[in-house]
Amino acid sequence: MPPAPRPTVLVAALLLLATTTGCSLLAAPTTGTPGGPAPVPPKQVVLAAAQMLDDTGSARIDVVQEGPGGRRTASGSLVWGASDEAALTVTDELGSGRLTVKDGALDLVYQGGAAKHAERSTAESVDPGAGPDPEGFAGGWTTALITGPGGRAYAVAQSVKLGSLGGEQLAGVTAAHYQGSAPVVELFGKDEELSPQRRAATLDWYRQHGVTAIGYDVWVGPGMQLLRLRETVRGSAGTTVTTTDVSAPGAADATPAAGG
Repeated sequence: MPPAPRPTVLVAALLLLATTTGCSLLAAPTTGTPGGPAPVPPKQVVLAAAQMLDDTGSARIDVVQEGPGGRRTASGSLVWGASDEAALTVTDELGSGRLTVKDGALDLVYQGGAAKHAERSTAESVDPGAGPDPEGFAGGWTTALITGPGGRAYAVAQSVKLGSLGGEQLAGVTAAHYQGSAPVVELFGKDEELSPQRRAATLDWYRQHGVTAIGYDVWVGPGMQLLRLRETVRGSAGTTVTTTDVSAPGAADATPAAGG
């Protein structure tokens, strides 16, 4: 996937961050409370963290989703930019499998031989809960797995009014925790990146499940490092929480080869 664009608001955020010390943003434990009052608003901190991650071109993600439908997990690496690849181990209602993306083509192969294929534009069709329409929407699980976390954080910062919850210990560092929520209609109703059909299917899925708003949490560590994203969806069947931990790819991740 292409790197996130640098619109005027993001350029302004990066310029502001360039003239602001790290302590005024995330305040080390000995100098203040991370995430506390600072000259840089949460939106601009998250925008800068999102762009910094996008610029790296790869990341490891560890994802856990828990809700009325059970527990799902996914772990592995994503590559974006010049190439568009993913290699993830997933577990869902159908068992354990391997999810890969290569040049826009998506394959999900379960242990035992069951396999599903889709294009990036129809990724939701491989979800165990997907309907018959390949252009439909199934809750966003698969889309989240194959979308760079920087791009997801960027979208949250642009669409959700975030507030600070202070500092927390996460991944061995003191991280700033930001939180906010937004109505479903505002999040997807005017999303120009969605086709009219996909936009309608997404809004209809949330309506049928009694979801009117979605909550988001973002954790940013020292050095503008995006550490964690969380999405909370409360609907008629209960609450589903999806948490994505972000880190640098390691040798054991079998990161897809860049460049093709």
